[in-house]
Amino acid sequence: MTKQETIPMNDLKRLYQRYQIEIEREVASTLQSGWWLNGAVGKRFAANFSKFIGASECILVANGTDALEFALAAVTRGGSRGREVILAANAGGYASCASWHNDLVPHYVDIEPASQLVDRRSVLKAANADTAAIVVTHLYGGVVDVRALRTELADAGLPHIPIVEDCAQAHGARVGGDVAGSLGDISTFSFYPTKNLGAMGDGGAVLTSNASAAAYVRQLQQYGWSSKYHVGVPNGRNSRMDEVQAAILDILLGDVDNRNGQRRTILNRYKSASGRRLQFLEGGGGSVAHLAVALCDDRDAFRTFMKERGVDTDIHYPVLDCDQVGWAAMPMKGMENLAVSRASVSRLCSVPCYPDMTEDEIEHVCQVLRAWEAV
Repeated sequence: MTKQETIPMNDLKRLYQRYQIEIEREVASTLQSGWWLNGAVGKRFAANFSKFIGASECILVANGTDALEFALAAVTRGGSRGREVILAANAGGYASCASWHNDLVPHYVDIEPASQLVDRRSVLKAANADTAAIVVTHLYGGVVDVRALRTELADAGLPHIPIVEDCAQAHGARVGGDVAGSLGDISTFSFYPTKNLGAMGDGGAVLTSNASAAAYVRQLQQYGWSSKYHVGVPNGRNSRMDEVQAAILDILLGDVDNRNGQRRTILNRYKSASGRRLQFLEGGGGSVAHLAVALCDDRDAFRTFMKERGVDTDIHYPVLDCDQVGWAAMPMKGMENLAVSRASVSRLCSVPCYPDMTEDEIEHVCQVLRAWEAV
């Protein structure tokens, strides 16, 4: 393949073209309404998304990072300064930032090798009566069994620790019949354009079935107001999703399960084409294959091999949170107990996996993977 024919990690133009008629109709209707923030379209999407997830409350915010910060604030209520939040160090830094912004200290725990998801045993080892919260990230579309973790915490005498689900890469993922985002005390989503359910801009959401937590998040995302121009709680801000993005997301929501199925099919084909030199991650039966991530012992050579044959690659994520130079002076714990995380970070590599890939593109990636295995 020529350079011009390189298969990209994603191509959002195809998403737009696939839903162009519906999107343009709904966007035009929204703009013509003259109500572009905090209107009926946003309320409709919030209601539909909360029903899809299985939570009673959905608060739309500006992005997924705000959602994480608000969720942690809601379960700690500002009274946990200096306390620890248990989380994995391999998920891009978003939960770490949310912890620091709430004056909380990330306590990093290790991950499972085959899934790269947080190891529940490591969580239990780190948890104690003073733990402020646990952030469980459903990374790469894989799913952590939050219900099992909750039972294990109760058995350890720690049923009070709130669990925040970070579902930024897991829209529609499931554990049994339960949808990710309905399993913990509160959950957060990003609608960044490349997500399984992505906007054509930015956006996020906080979901919970706890009415008090939802009310607190609603205050925080509107300056901390208790009523208009009257601040009732500190640390609020302006964090809203506009009506146009809500309209687009409401259209795409109806097809998210189908598109997740297409992602899984593509990833399964990649797995069938590899397995000796390249091991794709196992995210569980309810995974939604947000990314096709593999472990490779010779990553640089693999990336060059793929590039020379017209396939783009990426690394999600190249640096653990605890090793980021810019965060070296930030408070953190647990860095000495990350053997699997450290052994994995130099081996991770992602290849294209999105529903709008063509059959020829999918088969070409499979052929190149088979060629790599044969070297």
